[in-house]
Amino acid sequence: MATPRPSPAAVEQPDLPDHVEVVRRFNRSYTQRIGVLEESFLGLGMPLGTARLLYEIGAEAGTTRDLRARLHLDSGYLSRLLRRLEADALVVVGPDPDDRRRRRVELTPAGRRAWAELERRSAERAENLVAPLTGRQRARLAAALAEADLLVRAATVRIEEVDPAGAAALAAVRSYVAELDERFPRGFAVGDLTAGTERLRRPDGAFMVATSDGVPAACGGVQPLGGGVGEIKRMWVHPGWRGAGLGSRLLRHLEGVARDLGHSAVRLDTHGSLTEAVGMYRRAGYREIERYNDNPYAEHFFAKGLH
Repeated sequence: MATPRPSPAAVEQPDLPDHVEVVRRFNRSYTQRIGVLEESFLGLGMPLGTARLLYEIGAEAGTTRDLRARLHLDSGYLSRLLRRLEADALVVVGPDPDDRRRRRVELTPAGRRAWAELERRSAERAENLVAPLTGRQRARLAAALAEADLLVRAATVRIEEVDPAGAAALAAVRSYVAELDERFPRGFAVGDLTAGTERLRRPDGAFMVATSDGVPAACGGVQPLGGGVGEIKRMWVHPGWRGAGLGSRLLRHLEGVARDLGHSAVRLDTHGSLTEAVGMYRRAGYREIERYNDNPYAEHFFAKGLH
């Protein structure tokens, strides 16, 4: 005789923290209301996953590798979605002119029309969703969703060790030095971005890049100073990410890397105009010390013991 299944009322619900339950409840409510559960998303004849990929290709054409990084898709699932879009004559996939080992994905004329219709229906769905709200309520909703979006993306940022002279590191460092040049009163002389990167490689050092949807959000490295002291270098957080706690998270990560490299303390320097960085270092327990290097752009010098 088969064992009877427990009734739904008999199944115990897990005791979850309030913030976890809030996120789960929002996910259930929002996905239902925006049509995620519909077999034909927005009446376009395709499920959400396929429509989302079509949108991403139309927003920024690129290689299959770019798409995997931006959408966090495994190669098999991405290939299946692309085959459906190809079968519907919405995309073309071919060798990338810049690197024929990679495949580039672009919309066909029919794909561009489908993309425009997806944009129109998506905007219409969003407008209808908030239509019953007052202007004040819409402003509150927009502010709350912007904050939620930032924090969710911050929580899912991936910090990975990379080659300090590789493409990912150099993309982040270019943004870093461009900001320094803009913010320093006398500018910042940009030299060879690969100079000195050998000290940011293991076994002596390491370099990290934080990415969100395949785009650099922050970076930083550790290099040896000698005597069990490491130095944090090239630490940068994209302006759009400031206020989300990513800088503090990256700093803690770099301190952990310094410990793994055998350092018992770390030092760093910064310019006085980078007030956000100065404040973050102080809050993280760094103490100001005397100048320890000949960096002409440095005005503040910090140290912290690693316990």
